[in-house]
Amino acid sequence: MAWQPEVGDVVGRFVDASNATLLATTTAGEKVVYKPTAGERPLWDFPIETLAAREVLTYEVARAMGCEIVPETVLGDGPYGPGSIQRFVDMDPEFDPVVLVQQTASALWPIALLDVVTNNADRKLGHLISDGERVLGIDHGLTFHPQEKLRTVLWGFSEQPFPQEQVGELGRLDASLRDGFGQRVEDLLGPDERTALTARVEQLLAEPVHPPPPDDRPPLPWPPY
Repeated sequence: MAWQPEVGDVVGRFVDASNATLLATTTAGEKVVYKPTAGERPLWDFPIETLAAREVLTYEVARAMGCEIVPETVLGDGPYGPGSIQRFVDMDPEFDPVVLVQQTASALWPIALLDVVTNNADRKLGHLISDGERVLGIDHGLTFHPQEKLRTVLWGFSEQPFPQEQVGELGRLDASLRDGFGQRVEDLLGPDERTALTARVEQLLAEPVHPPPPDDRPPLPWPPY
């Protein structure tokens, strides 16, 4: 059965987040991260009230790729209205993303691919966490823009071929897009986002190489952490 959490009580807030990001408990007693659409800050380049859908679709893309690199994320309701609900991760306090990024560690390849595929405009160091076993990515509201927006701290992979494992993940995603997932993207965001996602996947399958940093826009999110 699909996870369908009901947010009960809000017990805290992540004060460093740009948009309302709340720690909550569900009626079943689970801890979750609840991001109500009503708490979104208007952006000039992303339509208002779409960030929750982008969070959810990033999780679903990772799942379609066969990767457990994004905590389960769904659309749901809560005390402050509809939004995204993500399983809370008890983070490894010893995990240091800076070390992995500086080493261009192979453990980051799946997230690097996810970011290219979803056109992630906000891959900060602080958006890389670990549960003690896996490296995970969080905070995916700035994704799926039809125009090139990739901003990431993972440019160490620039112009390197994607490993064969990641090429296989691309193939699984491509098959999923052809088998109904493309319509899911269109239903939540629109035809432009669906077309752009499909084109990115097809281009990467034809040439599975991480792109270089852009020279017509800032390549890094700010602040990088």
